[in-house]
Order: sequence, then C-alpha cells, then structure tokens
Amino acid sequence: MKNKNLQRQVYFNGEFVPETEARISIYDSALMFGDMVFEMTRSFNGKQFKLKEHLKRLYNGVKILRIPLKLKIEEMENAVHQTVEKNSKIFDKSDEHRILIDVSRGLLSIYEDVDINKGPNVVIADFPLRWTVQNCSHLYDTGINLWITSQRAIPAHLMDPKIKNRSRLFYLMANIEVSMIKGNDNWALLLDTNGFVAEGTGSNFFMVKDNVIFLPEQRDILRGISMNTVIHDLAPALGLKVVQKNIEPFDVYEADEVFLTSSGSFITPILKIDKKKINNGKIGNITLKLAEMYSKSCMNG
Repeated sequence: MKNKNLQRQVYFNGEFVPETEARISIYDSALMFGDMVFEMTRSFNGKQFKLKEHLKRLYNGVKILRIPLKLKIEEMENAVHQTVEKNSKIFDKSDEHRILIDVSRGLLSIYEDVDINKGPNVVIADFPLRWTVQNCSHLYDTGINLWITSQRAIPAHLMDPKIKNRSRLFYLMANIEVSMIKGNDNWALLLDTNGFVAEGTGSNFFMVKDNVIFLPEQRDILRGISMNTVIHDLAPALGLKVVQKNIEPFDVYEADEVFLTSSGSFITPILKIDKKKINNGKIGNITLKLAEMYSKSCMNG
C-alpha cells in the first residue's frame, strides 16, 4: 500500500521540492504579463512520447521571446526524466505521467531587490494523465460537438500563436462561452479574424472531404506535435493527400469527417458542429484508421 504522506516532487530551478511547496514570486513576469512558454507531454508505459519534439518547440519559443535561459535543451530533457523517476514510485502502476514544463522570464527588473530567486524560472511538474483525460474515453464512441465561438483567435501579426505561451485569455473566454451552452461535450472552435477556421482551445482542427484531409493554413494556429504526426507520418502511410487551405464554416458543415488532435488525447472525433451532424453523425473510417495507427505508434515508442 502506498504511503499517503508521500508527495509528488516538482523540479524547480535545479532542485526537487514537494508539489505543495513549488512557488514563484507574485512579481514574476509570468503573473504580471502571462510571460511564459510551456509544454505538456504524456507517457506510454512510463516513457514520454515525442519529448524531443516538444522540447525543440519550447526552446524555439524561449529564443523568440528572448528569455535568458541558461539551461541547455539536453539538460532540460534530463531534468524531465529525473522528474519522472522521482515520482515513479508515488504513482499507481496504471497511471501514465503527464509532464508540464513552464519557463518564465522571472522577476521584473523593478522588483529584483526582492529576496527571491532572480532570473528565469524552470518548473517541471509530473501528475497523473487521468486528471486530463479521465472523462474523455466516451468521446471515442459519442464524439464531440464543436461550437464556433464569437471569440476569435489572435492573429499572428499581433501575437504569434505558434509560440506556445501562457497569454491565453482568448482561449479561456471561448471556453467560458461554450460552457454556457446546454448539453454535454461541447468544445470551442475558434475562427480567425477573417472568419476562417483556426483551431480549438488546445487542439488542432482537421476535416476530411472525398478522402482528402484538410486543415487550416498554419499562420494563425499552434503547430501541434500531433498535428505534424498526422500530416507527415500517418496520412502518407495511408496514401492520403493532406491540403492546407482557408476553411470556412460552410466547408465544415459539408465535411465527411472532422477530428481534433492534441498531445493529451491525440485524435478525437467530432460528430457535430453547432449541433449540426457531420455526415451521418457517426465516426468516419479515416478518423478511425488514423486513431488506430496513432495508438500503435505510441505504444511502439
């Protein structure tokens, strides 16, 4: 029986501290401006899936935002593995590890006389994957109803969404709007400022029409790890063409299949848009094949 007094350990600037004691300053740039880049990964059989790809995206964001991080990418990767190892004996055997990596700029310069750690903060937390997916298993049978929100995606010329950052109030507002809709399993779908489909709040959008896979042009969306897996690995393996184009809501209503991708749930079927059925309201064959292939690739590492 597990010792209930044991706490998950969090990597915090080179040290491990109990999860309940991990703290950053109230004057941290992340709190003041949402000035933080982050990544979330998950494991299969305890092994982190596509960790290197997530870290490359993280460090590209660090570079673009000019966060003076001294920790090298190889050191960050090692810190992730150390965090998993520190917590492996605390987790249930059936639990998979959901890793959250946060990198903030640290204290704003006018507050640097405060006696708290100066410079960038690196926080790596490890918690059970079931926290984020435990209520999602039925979606692979029943699908999701996507709801096009009045909240639009922020265009890249204002704040580039290809940098995975914590300035995500527009995501939250879209989720709040959708939470007011009656019924279950309603998820937000954001349009860009020109009225074309952009992305979900933490997921990438795909549709299938006449055996061709379509997704939005990548200027105003996060370039997801799972999205790239579909584009470059899974679709070619099935001999399917992938086209990036401007997608209007009308195109989605006429689609044969629609699905979302994300690192947590990978490929999630969409059966309705604004409560209008996609095709016949059943999960499409291409979505099923992609999900099966993705699952096998994950299990094989």
